[in-house]
Formats: sequence, structure tokens, C-alpha cells
Amino acid sequence: MPNEFFPNVPKIEYEGPQSDNPYAFKFYDPDKVVAGKTMRDHMRFSLAYWHNLIGTGADPFGVGVNIRPWLSISDPMEQARARVRAMFEILEKLGLPYYCFHDRDIAPEGSTLRETNRNLDTIVNLMREYMRSSDARLLWGTACLFIHPRFVHGAATSCNADVFAYAAAQVKKAMEVTHELGGSNYVFWGGREGYDTLWNTDMKLELDNMARFLGMASDYAAEIGFSGQLLVEPKPKEPTTHQYDYDVGNVLAFLRGYKLDDRFRLNVEQNHAVLAGHTFQHEIRLARINNMLGSLDANQGDYLLGWDTDQMTTSLYEAVMVMYEVLQAGGIAPGGMNFDAKLRRASFEPDDIFRGHIAAMDTYARGLEIADRMLQDGTLERFIEERYSSYNDGIGKEIVSGKASFVTLEQFTLDRGPIENSSGRREWVESVINQFI
Repeated sequence: MPNEFFPNVPKIEYEGPQSDNPYAFKFYDPDKVVAGKTMRDHMRFSLAYWHNLIGTGADPFGVGVNIRPWLSISDPMEQARARVRAMFEILEKLGLPYYCFHDRDIAPEGSTLRETNRNLDTIVNLMREYMRSSDARLLWGTACLFIHPRFVHGAATSCNADVFAYAAAQVKKAMEVTHELGGSNYVFWGGREGYDTLWNTDMKLELDNMARFLGMASDYAAEIGFSGQLLVEPKPKEPTTHQYDYDVGNVLAFLRGYKLDDRFRLNVEQNHAVLAGHTFQHEIRLARINNMLGSLDANQGDYLLGWDTDQMTTSLYEAVMVMYEVLQAGGIAPGGMNFDAKLRRASFEPDDIFRGHIAAMDTYARGLEIADRMLQDGTLERFIEERYSSYNDGIGKEIVSGKASFVTLEQFTLDRGPIENSSGRREWVESVINQFI
């Protein structure tokens, strides 16, 4: 077995925008200070274990094409060990400070949950050994509750109580290993927590059970002393027709309705936002203004395709929107920006892993600098403040302060003349953003 899985790839360094080296950062300078923090601390970039170590490049129309040396190892546990080695090589060479995983990404299932847990413990011990000599840390862990046939009807929302119990036991173990590895967060993503048709679905029981499940998980996190942030990741559909964690607004309503909003925050993904009919900025802002922004899955969806393409972010405009919201939130720690992104199927060579991450990291770094300049300039903020200035005094101030009623508002309006509005100047606003870009 090779000492290095990527012998042709050096440690990636910052060389600046004039560099034509494909293995160098053009804009991401991890130690550069922007808005009072280094780029490294602003973005808290993370490697997604599943796409980079597990992904084969298969899609619904074709078999796997990815060339990955470790995928040829037939023994499941030996392959799992090799994947750990490969991950830490990627982290080291890219200078990524964090990684994320599903429990079944890092270790194979056995014939029983007890055997599966032993496999997991073996690999977790190996990861802990690598972490002793690495600066990389675990951003978050989660449980894979959607691939195995037992989850055909969902996990916490399954019609089968035995499946609910199995899912709870699996999450219990996943939370324990996340805690053991010093994870900063734990994510709940309802891969199959939804329905395909209401005709065979007890929606109320399924929603109640999902709330019960999250409540038990939160209680157990406290029991084992896990101080990391618990996160729920919204997604509207796929593979189910409708998933209960549809979007940020839906998850907020769910958590508040079941009085769980003080225990969880949100892990927001761009591609999921697109599938829900929103922009990434919309979803981040809604989470931000409700003090529920926890972490980001940094990828890019294809607006022409109606499925989860999970592309590496290369759109500068989208990156500016993201970093504009993150800066206004004061950052996303203890969350981060996890590259839940896979290479396009035609980018199948091992070294493409590095080229893809370099492109995305540079895109967000440039977006950070532009967003910071926009906020320092303040043109947009001043325009918005002026646009809503009618709420600063008079009847507007009474509305905002809660002193107004329908009666007083009627009295104010009855004998007044025509109302004058001002232009929203959308085209000018968007041209201002383009000027900064």
C-alpha cells in the first residue's frame, strides 16, 4: 500500500491571483485577516467524508467511474482503515481544519448492531490516533439513517416501532463517537423522514415521533456531557416526495411547535435551498434573523436540474451573498462551512479532489473580501435604513412599539390624502453589488 495516496499533489499554499499553478490558492490566504478574523477562522472549512472517501461517481444512469486507490481494497475494515489515511492526507495537503462524517461512512455494518458498533469503535480509535499528530478536528458527526433497507419507510418517522428503536440506538452511538472525537456539532438530517403519499401516512404520529426522537437525542447529549451544538438540516424532497424538514421556515415552526427551539440550530445547505424554491441567502438570512444559524453545507445546486447535484461552489455571486450574511451574523462558530459537494462525474481522477476544493475555497475567500467591503462601505445598509425610515417616528414608531391598534390606525388614516411611495430601486441595488464584484 502506498505511503501517499496522492503523491503528485504537494501541500497547497497561497500564491495569489496571478498564479497559474493548479495546486495553489489564488484568493484563500488562511492567515489573512478580514473583518477582524483570519480567513481560516471565518470560514472553518470542512471536508465531507462521504463524497471524497466513499463516493464512486455513480449516478442513476451509470456505474462508478472514480479512480480511488482505496476503493479496490476488498476487505471492508481494511478499506475503512485506508480511507482514514487518505482523509488525513487530504486534510493536511489542503490545510482543511475540519472534517465531517456519517457513522456508516467510516466503518461498515456488521451482522448485528453490536458488531457494527465494534467496527465503528475500531475506526474511531484509529481516527483519534491520527488526530494526535494533526491539526484537523471534527466539525460534526451524524448517523446514516437512509441507505439501509430497514429505513425504507423512514427512521424516526417509520411506521415500524422496531425501526424507530434501531434508529435511536444508532444515533446514541453516533453521538457518543462524535463526543469522543471532540466534535463541535451533531447534525440530524432526515434523509427519509417524510412521505410519498398521504393516503398511507399518519402524518400527526410521524411528526410527533420525530419530535420525540429529537427530544430524546437532546436529553442524551446532556446526559453524556456533549456540549456541542445540535443541528437540524432542512431539505424539501428527494428521496421522499415531501420531507418534514422542508426548509428553514418549516423547521423553525416545527421546533417551536414542539418546544425544541432552545436545543437546536440549523445546518443550511445551498442545494437544499434551491430544491425548496429559495436562494441560499434567503435560507441563511431567515435562520440568522431568528438566531438559529448554526452551520452551512457549502455547495452549489444546478438551477436547471431538479435534483441534488451537490456541486463545488464556483459562483462568485452566490459566495458573496453567503459571506454577506455570515459576516452580519458575527460568524458561524461552532459551526463551519462543510463542503457537502462532489466532483462532477467526468472529474474522476484522484487529484481532482484537490482541484475542486481549491476552486471552492478560493470562491468563498473572494466572496468574503467582497462582502466585507460592501459592509464597510454601507451603501446598501443606508438605502435599506432610509427605505424603512417611516417606522422611526410618528405612526410608524407607534406600530413598532406596539402602541398602535386597528382603531388608532383607522383614526390616523381616515382623513389623510393619497399615500406616496418611493422606488425600491432593485436594478440600482443589484448594480451596486456588481460594482463590488
